[in-house]
Amino acid sequence: MAKQYETVIGLEVHVELATKTKIFCGCSTRFGGAPNTHTCPVCTGMPGSLPVLNKQVVEYAMAIGLAANCEITRICKFDRKNYFYPDNPQNYQISQLYLPIARNGYVEIGTGKTKKRVRIHEMHMEEDAGKLVHDEWDDTSIVDFNRSGVPLVEIVSEPDMRSAEEVLAYLEKLRMIIQYLGASDCKLQEGSMRADINLSVREAGSDKLGTRTEMKNLNSFKAIARAIEGERQRQIEILESGKEVIQETRRWDDNKEYSYAMRSKEDAQDYRYFPEPDLVPVVIDDAWIEKIKAEQPEFQDAKISRYREEFGLPEYDAQIITSSIHLAKLFERAAALCSKPKKVSNWLMVETLRLLKEHGMEPEEIRFSPENLAKLVELAETGTINSSVAKGVFEKMFAADMDPEAYVKEHGLKTVNDEGELNAVLEKVIADNPQAAADYRGGKEKALGALVGQTMKAMKGKADPGRVNQRLREMLS
Repeated sequence: MAKQYETVIGLEVHVELATKTKIFCGCSTRFGGAPNTHTCPVCTGMPGSLPVLNKQVVEYAMAIGLAANCEITRICKFDRKNYFYPDNPQNYQISQLYLPIARNGYVEIGTGKTKKRVRIHEMHMEEDAGKLVHDEWDDTSIVDFNRSGVPLVEIVSEPDMRSAEEVLAYLEKLRMIIQYLGASDCKLQEGSMRADINLSVREAGSDKLGTRTEMKNLNSFKAIARAIEGERQRQIEILESGKEVIQETRRWDDNKEYSYAMRSKEDAQDYRYFPEPDLVPVVIDDAWIEKIKAEQPEFQDAKISRYREEFGLPEYDAQIITSSIHLAKLFERAAALCSKPKKVSNWLMVETLRLLKEHGMEPEEIRFSPENLAKLVELAETGTINSSVAKGVFEKMFAADMDPEAYVKEHGLKTVNDEGELNAVLEKVIADNPQAAADYRGGKEKALGALVGQTMKAMKGKADPGRVNQRLREMLS
């Protein structure tokens, strides 16, 4: 009988915080600037420069810690992690080893109908390194220090996950919490949320952990899922062949769907940690913690309850809308403007999600404003435009945010409500389609659909289909 294996996964998640300036200096953290333009003597590691801690970094880290049910460390300190790498200008990184800002938390995840807690070992603040850019044409590597000193929170989980599905649920939950807090945009494609996967396999039923590997270079949820499955299979094949898994750091190549070794890694790798001599300890009192607690937003579970009670939304709609803080804000503002929450929800749940899927976009990339969504709802609900015109206008609005009222007026899309004009068109359609008219009178209900279609075509889609249907029945009976 073939051996059964269990996968054991823990994550180290790095999140770039949404401060305007870096953790120890006043340089901009904005993404995408020209190389080495957001730099100063501190973040480029010049001798004699001294770090000054950004208070907002501490408050964001505390907020994330509290939202993830962690204990906040009342006296936390920074440490120097010494290592030599071209993108690390000081030859050390200021991080937290001994007294991190938060410890012993958890987040609850759901996969299917089951729920479980993923424990968080600790969260610590640290500075990001620079970025190496490899030029294959010149066969050179150059360094951009814009990212050097950008504030990070590293969230270290316990090895509580057993599948790619659970890992993705955990990352989605973390991302949602952090976005709700406004502590980071968590864009994986821009590197503001990065996950390193610690994975091992063991025989099912065993309590002993297998030898783990760490995988880096994962910048999308799909890549993470593929990397987990690829590494799981690789380790099982090694064990099945009677060999031993080597503890090492591996780099995932998503194009080749294969990981390769970067460096061996021992548990007690000597980073020669020692207390950071240029920074004083951070003392956090009860009053500061209470202030951060008081500023916490309404999170998803509370929003779902409120949306069901206040707006009468179904549980499923409320869950989907609140899964993104951007969608939730869009919904709340548009609903307040037009006082039609269920109609706003319908536009988000059906047309918006359809177009997001078609274009491979995230809710955070939605361009249209709540004001314009509310206007479109009003136009559709008052019958100013019919449902098919409304969908067409929405697609234009989704592509490039514009005023739907102005667009409808400019393109002459208002529903024709002139009874005389409608009756004249209907009479002509009936006269031009005697067979369909006879079929309907003979009891063939489907024939009416053809006549409705001909009428809508003759009126360039600007009639109310319900009214056309009603008038045709009256005229043919």
